[in-house]
Amino acid sequence: MSAEATDHAVIGRRRGLPRIDLRNLRRFSRAALLGSPARGRLPDAIEHVAKVHRAHHPGADLDVLRKAYVLAESSHRGQMRKSGEPYITHPLAVTLILAELGAETTTLTASLLHDTVEDTDVTLDQVGEQFGEEVRYLVDGVTKLEKVDYGAAAEPETFRKMLVATGNDVRVMSIKLADRLHNMRTLGVMRPEKQARIAKVTRDVLIPLAERLGVQALKTELEDLVFAILHPAEYARTRELLLEHAGRPDPLARAAEDVRAVLHEAGIAAEVLVRPRHFVSVHRTGLKRGELTGSDLGRLLVLVSEDADCYAVLGELHTCFTPVISEFKDFIAVPKFNLYQSLHTAVAGRDGEVAEVLIRTHQMHLVAEAGVIALGNPYATNAPNAPLEAADALDGERADPTRPGWLSRLLAWQSAAPDPDTFWSSLRAELAQDREITVFRADGGTLGLPAGASCVDAAYAQYGEAAHDCIGARVNGRIATLSTVLRDGDMLQLLMVRDTRDAASSGPSPEWLDHARTPAARIAISHWLAANPERRQPQSDPAPDPAPAEYQAGTGGPGGAEARAAVAPGVAADLPGAAVRLAGCCTPVPPDAVIGFAVRGGTVTVHREQCPAVSRMTATGRGTVGVRWLDGEGDDGGDYRVTLLAEAFSRPRLLADLTEAIAAEGVAVVSAAVEPPREQRVRHTYTLQLPDPGRLPTLMRAMRDVPGVYDVTRAGRSMAAARS
Repeated sequence: MSAEATDHAVIGRRRGLPRIDLRNLRRFSRAALLGSPARGRLPDAIEHVAKVHRAHHPGADLDVLRKAYVLAESSHRGQMRKSGEPYITHPLAVTLILAELGAETTTLTASLLHDTVEDTDVTLDQVGEQFGEEVRYLVDGVTKLEKVDYGAAAEPETFRKMLVATGNDVRVMSIKLADRLHNMRTLGVMRPEKQARIAKVTRDVLIPLAERLGVQALKTELEDLVFAILHPAEYARTRELLLEHAGRPDPLARAAEDVRAVLHEAGIAAEVLVRPRHFVSVHRTGLKRGELTGSDLGRLLVLVSEDADCYAVLGELHTCFTPVISEFKDFIAVPKFNLYQSLHTAVAGRDGEVAEVLIRTHQMHLVAEAGVIALGNPYATNAPNAPLEAADALDGERADPTRPGWLSRLLAWQSAAPDPDTFWSSLRAELAQDREITVFRADGGTLGLPAGASCVDAAYAQYGEAAHDCIGARVNGRIATLSTVLRDGDMLQLLMVRDTRDAASSGPSPEWLDHARTPAARIAISHWLAANPERRQPQSDPAPDPAPAEYQAGTGGPGGAEARAAVAPGVAADLPGAAVRLAGCCTPVPPDAVIGFAVRGGTVTVHREQCPAVSRMTATGRGTVGVRWLDGEGDDGGDYRVTLLAEAFSRPRLLADLTEAIAAEGVAVVSAAVEPPREQRVRHTYTLQLPDPGRLPTLMRAMRDVPGVYDVTRAGRSMAAARS
């Protein structure tokens, strides 16, 4: 790794998080080589840690830190890091990182001891006897994560353990993230290929976990260090850009003065700071905006005392400056999934320079930087919202009031992942979702879901495996299909099977997998389908008989007598003398992509390429025949037959309303069939005569607009791909 990866202070990037430079390492090293101090005296090596810790926690018990350091130093004595420094410098550096973020004493104690059980003769029982059950619990959790070979084979189970450890106590992951940050800072002593391997795992899993735990101070520096290793050329260009602007007048400094003046005149006590962007943020901003100006390299941060003051600041800024309304976001009223709260806006100053502004209270700022670390010990009996018992456990898991919703979701599905590969791919997919939406439930609750989630995902997030009995949804008051993608702020009502007599016959269809975005939903659906193989075939598929649908017995609907009688209009086959028929299973119309098969009696049946019968006949070795549309010049005047399936919630007059909607489009009904209601759902099958195939999309939209109808599809096409 280039030494340039550690020179952020040169360009004003610092956020208050300490960087353990060579001078600090040498000071730690000298103190470590001197050995343990006299009994009761605070060791020189942790004086700075103690000072920083007392700044956040004035009444902290420093004696326990002294004891932890003495044990760690004596245990690691003689061990050296690859950099040549005494090993004790590593737990000291990790502990200082956490102290700067405001971690409580128990976390710092465990941090000092986090490698002792793994690398020395110290046992967990000894840790428990000297420092108590909480410290033992944390050291044990971190120790399990330290047994990591980051090779491809080890990754799935390693991170499954990491996830469980994080869910049981978020402080375990806090220590792990600080440990990884210090290791990344000193990665330069390793071979380039090992640097790249560790950087990729950090990028794919640890950085997203830091983001979700809200520990922005760790996340942003990890991003920069990974950026320097994996993208050295882009890193160098970004560094040169920042160094170039470092010698110029800072437009944000002038904007900060203007904001201070406005707020002072309004009588609002506020601290206004210029907050430089970190390297990766500058790089991303450049990709988004092109050429960057000085005001693009940072943002203004306004800190106030109370929530109400945040909105007062916002009002003054929007009154006295020109606001960029599209940049306004309120994360105070609706916090982000990682505890983050702030108001975001952007205003244009006197010279037209646009400055982005973050407005938050001091407490919000602490949580924005340190995330769950700022929440202290969630299991202490005197902590806010603490459980009734400090270590309330069920099967080894604690009741954690600080556990974010996304973490609960991960913990819920990880145990159900059938194999390591499924878990690993699901974990990476989940962590790749960098945005979460909030959906409001009809009962007054909310659901936190990743962006892009559908009603299927919402059903499993709310009901777990009981979501198998979901039959539909209302989104913002309107009937919607389960495939509907939800947006932030949507009002959702899930419609469930109410009649227990029908519940046994309900369950997900294979199409649900096409709509599921979350691992919890996909794993639950897959398990159900595996246990119910009879439901694996989509209901809209034709029967699995390899014979073409027009030769199958039946009355009405696809494959019935009416469909068999259809003569193909305006279609020709590359088989001289053969009769040509449109397949009743998928009823193709121009301009559908079509394919032909020779069947009994010298007839060529024409199927749409997406028809499930095509794959079955191809798999049996049946040869295809080239077919093509003849621009509407059919023998019977250009009339086209099509079979449509209307899926709806059962209600009176549904058949009459659908028939009326079809007639209003000038389309003739050749036949209609209504299946018995099932799970409060009903399917209508219509064979229709269209004078013009171009009217099909309009017809399908008109049918979908009938109240209670939630889907209209072409016969022989999977519902997942049936949107017209």
